[in-house]
Amino acid sequence: MIVVAGAGPAGIAAALRVHECGAPVTVIDDNPAPGGQIWRGMENKWVARLRASGVPVLTGTRIISGEPQARTLLLETPAGSPRTITYTKLIIATGSRELFLPFPGWTLPGVFGAGGLQALAKAGLPVAGKKIVVGGSGPLLLAVAAYLRERGAEVKLIAEQTSQTRLAWFAGVVLRSPQKLWQGGGLAWTLAGVPYITDCRIVSATGAGRLESVTLQRGDHTWNEDCDYAAIGFGLVPNHELALLLGASPDILIAATGEVELSIVEGEIAGFLAAGHPQRAASLFPKRAKARRFASALQHAFALRDELRALPHPDTIVCRCEDVTLERLRAFPDARAAKLHTRCGMGPCQGRVCGPATEFLFGWSAGSLRPPCFPTRLRNLLPATTE
Repeated sequence: MIVVAGAGPAGIAAALRVHECGAPVTVIDDNPAPGGQIWRGMENKWVARLRASGVPVLTGTRIISGEPQARTLLLETPAGSPRTITYTKLIIATGSRELFLPFPGWTLPGVFGAGGLQALAKAGLPVAGKKIVVGGSGPLLLAVAAYLRERGAEVKLIAEQTSQTRLAWFAGVVLRSPQKLWQGGGLAWTLAGVPYITDCRIVSATGAGRLESVTLQRGDHTWNEDCDYAAIGFGLVPNHELALLLGASPDILIAATGEVELSIVEGEIAGFLAAGHPQRAASLFPKRAKARRFASALQHAFALRDELRALPHPDTIVCRCEDVTLERLRAFPDARAAKLHTRCGMGPCQGRVCGPATEFLFGWSAGSLRPPCFPTRLRNLLPATTE
């Protein structure tokens, strides 16, 4: 059986192509429903096709460990109990998460990741009438701001850290893609009247027990904006924990994720290859090359500026789980030394937040990964029934 880890755009596309080829396939995802972060709560043709296909989807299920030699994965079920599953081929399509960069006040209640606030709003968090500042970098800011505004939020402004020059260059790239142009036009219409400020960044957040305002900086000019929520994100980083844990193997394929169109075609290619149809996979290579060119342009246009490394102060917490400040981390040469002396990266998130942040701030590499991938009960690490 072919197992797909992840039910976002890449995982859904991979599973459907495997199913189309007549091979048995099962999808595993830790969310309550397929769609991933991008399609959370959405009904589109891909999600509908997956549902109609009858492909088994183990939702609410986490992969906590694995044995690549035995081709087995150790799972934690929604009930919290262990389960193992075997595979002939494994497609890793675990998607991406937001990059958070620390700054003074970023731990205040009311400061969210941009996509995180959108996900909470989709899950029922009331945002109507709330004053929200959106900041960071990348097109995700526009999508989040548009979603929040459609649900009645007062989006005060969007602070984009990239320069006007790079943004104008990227606009030229978008003009050559009718589909992207249409999407951009829709966002612009929804966000009409909302200030979109380039060369701008949120440098601090303040409040008595919860967020009350943020301070923004553009060049030499700084000012405060009162707000109820701040939605901040600096692009995406891959969820590569499972790939690091299992390592390279002929039985494991990785569907690179990121921008939606690239994620879908990467998933399709991985699905065809896993099902033993290399020619059908090869027919999609030109489509993937086009998507990769756009993704590369996106990365160039919204590359993070060096000034962002100066956002945290010495007493700013970098590792939120273990309350480790920037000043303490500066004493160490790498992530391993910092972990040994401060427990940075050893809390409940297992470095998923502070790991990419310290990579950006100090150039540290995450290195290897030991199981479990996620915090779990000790009993779940004992032998379980294999299926």
